[in-house]
Amino acid sequence: MMRAIRLHQVGGPEVLRMEHVAVPKPSVGQLLVRNTVIGVNYIDTYHRTGAYPMPLPATIGRDGAGIVEEVGMGETFGFKKGDRVAYCSTPSGSYAELSTVNAAQTVLVPPHLDDEHACAAMIQGLTAHAFVKGAYHVKEGSKVLVHAAAGGLGRLLVQCSKKLGAYVIGTTSTEEKKEIALAAGCDEVILYSEKNFVEETKRITMGRGVDVVYDSVGKDTLLGSLDCLTRRGCLVACGNASGKPAPLELGLLSAKGSLSVTRPTLNDFIVTRPEFEERVNEVFRWIQEDKMKLKVMQPIFKLEDAQEAHRFIEARKSVGKVLMRLE
Repeated sequence: MMRAIRLHQVGGPEVLRMEHVAVPKPSVGQLLVRNTVIGVNYIDTYHRTGAYPMPLPATIGRDGAGIVEEVGMGETFGFKKGDRVAYCSTPSGSYAELSTVNAAQTVLVPPHLDDEHACAAMIQGLTAHAFVKGAYHVKEGSKVLVHAAAGGLGRLLVQCSKKLGAYVIGTTSTEEKKEIALAAGCDEVILYSEKNFVEETKRITMGRGVDVVYDSVGKDTLLGSLDCLTRRGCLVACGNASGKPAPLELGLLSAKGSLSVTRPTLNDFIVTRPEFEERVNEVFRWIQEDKMKLKVMQPIFKLEDAQEAHRFIEARKSVGKVLMRLE
């Protein structure tokens, strides 16, 4: 038996319950990993609240790092018992002492990374990479707007965009977060609590607008984000922190300059082993070259404190990666 955080009904953080359950067995193409650290991502709150429905009961969580305990049958890409790994795909859920993970989306942790930063590189690091080199291809001279630029994903989108040669505008709610966004590399930061971000974006770009907006806020910003785009610009909708936006009238896209909108998810950018390896190897290289600076939030929660971890991330207190550690 093992400990796991289980979800039997949707609701607030209080529905997350610690239980003792059977240890899962790795299926074909899977590994069984004993977790040392577990990622807490905003998408986990969507699963908990039912915004992204899933069959119940369930163990939630998508990424983590730890030690391989058992190797399943079939293609497992040379992983063996005792390997130190990080992963971003787990059929059994990562909020547990042990998880079955898909070998195709698992990587050996390089010596220069500890487990905490390796886990931070998974969902957050790979998502940022996929969004600037997949969902939209940021390039030298691109004008980019990143909402919530001081947040865990926002900071990485800023860093990746700057790495590719873009001019980056960020939005934040406070002066403290503004300083974090500037430190991440933003060329300009708009305090949306004080100024209209659409008007400020147009002013900064001398009326042109930006080529791409990364919008993880959702309901409160989506329509304004469209107004920030230049002709044929792209809105990358990547979260609903303020709530789910109303349905979008497609005619708006042509009326506002033949715009495009995409709602990407990381899984569609790491479907094959070569896709995953290409992205994760570049993310690890950027980290080693100090061009992607991961931030692990403190405190690191215990598994039994999953409810508090969810309250922390939903309060928008995070400017990095929220983790749970297993002793």
